[in-house]
Amino acid sequence: MLTQHFFTTLYEKGYIFKKTILQPFCPKDKKFLPDRYVKGTCPFCGATEQYSDSCERCGRTFQPGEVLDPHCALCGTKPVDKESEHYFFKLSQFSNALKRWLEENPSLQPEVRNYVLSWIRKGLLDWDISRDLSWGVPIPLKEAKGQVLYGWFDNHLGYISTAQKYFKERKTDGRKAWNTSKIYHYIGKDIVYHHYLFLPAMRLGNREYKLPDFIPTRGMLLLEQQKFSKSRGWYISLRDFLNKFPADYLRYYLTSITSYTQADVNFDWTDFQKRINNELIANIGNFIHRTLTFTWTKCQGIVPKPKEYDVSDNELVGKIKSVADSVGKEIGNNELARGLRKVVEFSAFCNQYFQRKQPWADKEGAQTTIYLCVNAVRTLAILLEPYIPSSAEKLWQQLNLKDTVHEQNWSSASQLQIKAGHQLNQPSVLFERIQEKDIEAERQKLGRITASN
Repeated sequence: MLTQHFFTTLYEKGYIFKKTILQPFCPKDKKFLPDRYVKGTCPFCGATEQYSDSCERCGRTFQPGEVLDPHCALCGTKPVDKESEHYFFKLSQFSNALKRWLEENPSLQPEVRNYVLSWIRKGLLDWDISRDLSWGVPIPLKEAKGQVLYGWFDNHLGYISTAQKYFKERKTDGRKAWNTSKIYHYIGKDIVYHHYLFLPAMRLGNREYKLPDFIPTRGMLLLEQQKFSKSRGWYISLRDFLNKFPADYLRYYLTSITSYTQADVNFDWTDFQKRINNELIANIGNFIHRTLTFTWTKCQGIVPKPKEYDVSDNELVGKIKSVADSVGKEIGNNELARGLRKVVEFSAFCNQYFQRKQPWADKEGAQTTIYLCVNAVRTLAILLEPYIPSSAEKLWQQLNLKDTVHEQNWSSASQLQIKAGHQLNQPSVLFERIQEKDIEAERQKLGRITASN
């Protein structure tokens, strides 16, 4: 197992040592209490009801015994201290290496880098990586007495193990592929300490797998300006959501409201309805549908041969030729919302072009208009694939194109690859409008606690 391999490697290199510490023990439940079974007050910012290993408000992590006014999360009893021998990782030895990595990696968010550097300047403490639990990854030492590794020692290694499994199934050298690829770790701002300090220090000590190139760090997801809470009935059941709305609607909305910052993201039912109806349907869906249905009804679904381009035609061709690079740069910079905004703007331009050319009234110019618009629809299918993959594939099938949209070269989105004479499949509506009654029904569920909760 990769987790035990990392432990063994770090242990053999002298980066792990044993120390006897005092652990919280609940006299009522008669067991040691792991981090998430002890709650108290953050010693740094004073936030109450925080778990004993970290604070959700300020992002700091704690050493055992640092949380103030502790109580058992199970029964509320104040725990007593009991001796236990634990294993520690020498995080403090990696201060200089971590500082160098943070300062030399231009792909890390500056605001995150700066306050992680401030933590290093204050001095890093060695990290307790063992727990007195009956479940978890066993520490691979006979003298460990049944102890397991702390969840955060194991969690982030899932990035590597999942990638290794993927490459192994494709008969590829997983370690070589990892070390020669760009590595992205997408995280929330509440686990910055783990991913910017613990994770890279472990890899620096192991020296087998490269550190991440990018760690895009996002804020919390709120619901109608409040934290999600199943106990208060303030949450959205994903199963219920997907029974009512397409998954692509959720993908589209969350992408459109999530910036490349640590600002919190707010899911708002009214805004969700507006963005889907006004952007995805009235803009993107409208252009796609009017282009394909016009081609089907007026041209029997056969793409016409274009004539000589006029100024408006050349302007659209220019937009098509530049849009893949424009959107691709935003996606490559983790600015997914900006990339999607450029797709929406491209579609809006296409709508204006279609309306300005009036192919229903200009039979001579209609051939060029439809030829270019069908190609613009193909462009949209490729541009939308990272955002709404299921809908993009349905669109690809309506265009009657070979293979799948998921296998298309990104740069080909800026090429006019649909030729005159190509036969389209009969178009159908890709997106359905969200009704006010459906939104109101969802809002009425908020705060309602059911027996299943």
